[in-house]
Amino acid sequence: MKIYQLEMSDVFASLHSGPEGLSPLEADRRLKEYGLNCIPVVRQTPLWLQFFYELTHFFSLILWVAAALAFLSEWADPGKGMAKVGYAVVIVIIISALFSFWQEYRIEKTLAALQKLLPTRVKTIRDNLITIIPAEQLVPGDVILLEQGDNVPADARVIEAYTLRVNNATITGESHVQSRNAKVCIQDSLLSANNVLLAGTVVVSGEGKAIVFATGMQSEFGKIAHLTQHSKDEVSPLRKEVAYVSYLIAAIAIVLGISFFIVGHFLGIPLWQDAIFAIGILIAMVPEGFLPTLTLSLVLAAQRMVKRNVLIRHLPAIEALGSTTVICTDKTGTLTQNCMTVEQLVLGITCFDRADINKTSPEIVINHLFFECAAYCHDLHGSQNETWLGDPMEVALLQMAKSCLPTLESGERLHTIPFDSDRMRLSIVQQYDAGVRLFCKGAPESVLPLCTSILINGKLISLDEKNKKRLIQLQLDMAEKGLRVLAFACKNIEAANAHLASESELTCCGLVGLDDPPRPEVPAAIARCLEAGVHVIMITGDHPRTAVTIAQKINLLHDNHPLVITGDQLHHFSMTQLQLALDNPQIIFARVKAEQKMRIVQALKMKGHIVAVTGDGVNDAPALKSAHIGIAMGMSGTDVARSTADMILLDDNFASIVNGIEEGRAVFANIRKFLTYVLAHNVPELMPYLGFVLFKIPLALTPLQILAIDMGSDSLTALGLGVESPNPELMRKPPRPINERLMNPFLAMRAYCFLGLMEAIVAMGAFFYVLMRGGWHYGQVLAHNNPLYLQATTAYLSTIIVMQIVNVYLCRSTRRSLFSIGLGGNALITWGVLLEIIVLIVINYTPLGNYLLDTAPLPLSVWVFILPFAFILLALEELRKAWMRR
Repeated sequence: MKIYQLEMSDVFASLHSGPEGLSPLEADRRLKEYGLNCIPVVRQTPLWLQFFYELTHFFSLILWVAAALAFLSEWADPGKGMAKVGYAVVIVIIISALFSFWQEYRIEKTLAALQKLLPTRVKTIRDNLITIIPAEQLVPGDVILLEQGDNVPADARVIEAYTLRVNNATITGESHVQSRNAKVCIQDSLLSANNVLLAGTVVVSGEGKAIVFATGMQSEFGKIAHLTQHSKDEVSPLRKEVAYVSYLIAAIAIVLGISFFIVGHFLGIPLWQDAIFAIGILIAMVPEGFLPTLTLSLVLAAQRMVKRNVLIRHLPAIEALGSTTVICTDKTGTLTQNCMTVEQLVLGITCFDRADINKTSPEIVINHLFFECAAYCHDLHGSQNETWLGDPMEVALLQMAKSCLPTLESGERLHTIPFDSDRMRLSIVQQYDAGVRLFCKGAPESVLPLCTSILINGKLISLDEKNKKRLIQLQLDMAEKGLRVLAFACKNIEAANAHLASESELTCCGLVGLDDPPRPEVPAAIARCLEAGVHVIMITGDHPRTAVTIAQKINLLHDNHPLVITGDQLHHFSMTQLQLALDNPQIIFARVKAEQKMRIVQALKMKGHIVAVTGDGVNDAPALKSAHIGIAMGMSGTDVARSTADMILLDDNFASIVNGIEEGRAVFANIRKFLTYVLAHNVPELMPYLGFVLFKIPLALTPLQILAIDMGSDSLTALGLGVESPNPELMRKPPRPINERLMNPFLAMRAYCFLGLMEAIVAMGAFFYVLMRGGWHYGQVLAHNNPLYLQATTAYLSTIIVMQIVNVYLCRSTRRSLFSIGLGGNALITWGVLLEIIVLIVINYTPLGNYLLDTAPLPLSVWVFILPFAFILLALEELRKAWMRR
């Protein structure tokens, strides 16, 4: 018989397990036998094919054309050195492809490693003790505990179920919710068995216990794992923008190369010289390392963010964070510490503070039903060593109950009516030797209307309007202090009708006020958001007055007149009314349901905001998916929330969101720094070819020398700019528009018409300085191996490298002075500058450098000519920055 058709005793026997679970030793043995409970990731593209793609993408194809032109020119006119140019271009293509391939491979490994920082975990019973283990370590025979919001980690037979409902859409494609129980099933299909939980499905509500019978590839999910292997990576807006800029530059290069090649032909320029000219333009303009540097920036930003307790699940989320204009945040655990303590009790209509509770005075102990309700009405899971797993609020209530009433009557839970955001309460049915009792706990406005009586000093009296008003007032007083208020109620039930128990005609046992203090770092984080132009909206399920008090404590409100909208009020709002309400700079949503949170997110998006939203429950998943950046809680969040989110807070802390926004802004700024740096040296690389055709002057820079700049001297410094740490100025500016161009007019003017033009002028000056000193006159043709020509081109090349050493420091900021930034703080830039100095020495004063790049040593007088201009460039840029800071 199939496992879902067996009685429970036979199920245990068939799996050689029991209600107490496996022993750790047996679990280890089975793990070695059955393997990890995971689906092996199938690589969609072989490594060799990935490398082939890197050799043949758009920019590589342009360089292949340049190499072909070089070889063609060598064939047409041998002995001019064009073969060396062709081989050099091919080597550059291969090196660039290897770097890009390594970078993409590293991304894959890095993201996989980051995901392992937050593995899916599951509550397991082993040797009758509840432990939490990574889901991949589950084995057949393990007994697991599941509750609302959990992903089912393996195929399992239900042992116990309390209003357990699941969504099997992942497996069956049917999205409607299905109930699950522990009864024997007569169905002949595993997929339709109502006592089986399937791996990859979601627990929508309730809770239960189950025994695992299939893991990994043996589960139903494993058998259809190919369905999960065809997801495509999202192309982020920034990647599209970078590709646009790259294609634009490449298109300009192709047009210029072809145009001036044709012009050169009609002017009678020899083929090999005309080919050099076309090749030079192509090589000078193609941004070989642009996309790899972008990717490296994103990966390193993701790694930095992990150190700041933010785990990125999708790299595009880093980019979107930089544009965030609104954060919709939960209160409990995100703005507060989620460390609950009982501050006040209302027993009957009398209020007791913490000192009274600690004394456990007779007036308190007499209300034993209140403490029984606090002790039994929860979703916690315990073990023999009294370690409780679950909501810190419920842990605090249980600890209070046990301290005030040490001798609790033991009993068995018969039935659970789970908590959900609509009912805002939880009820359990408990059986004692003397009878059966229903306990209810929840929001006062949800529980008190169900009460018809109240316990006052141990006596049961009718709950009249006077006492109701008194309770409501006491609730408001506690809420004003920022306390989270819950109501407790109970009623006796006949044993025969326990399964029909309903939440009606209850007896009010009392109220409790719990303190959850704000996180100490949150006020500063809120202040940073306000300074950065990011609006923060609190969306909570707590009482409005509690929400306002906490908002005041964290400085979210700058006056005492916020707009507070409750879930009941929001229910009657049209989308237009909600959008108008969101114009209020001080708005708080309280007693809000999960589906209403999604409405708020949608309204903000319709107003043009870039929205980040936090969530931890299964019902938060729609809002997380709807937002531009869904943020799940790593500690308290459900599996469903974490799998839906774009980023996960490893410490559930609001301040970590602000850190993420800062890193997101830094990524965009770093790409701009790198782009400015690359475009600046493109101008002096292009200038010699324009002068060669238009003014018939000797070619001041060869293609090989351009490659030495792009792939040699400038490579490490460019990467350094791509991984700069966040600038404090970024969080003092408003968010950038999501559609803002990467290469805006200011960047283009600064790169091309200021930094680049200065470099070109100085380099051309050094070139003519060497020629004039050697007796050259205008119109004189110099052979490509003439010592004077070799020295002149060396001067041009050396000038670009020297100016780029200064330029890399200038590009670290568009406004801040180099004297305030300093020369340190970025190891890659420091090593890059050292590399450029080494390159200068090699190309000038070593035979190998002279041979490879057709250079010649420069005398001291040329350096005396070049170096002052580097300081002039620095001074002019400092003057421009000072003018901008005014």
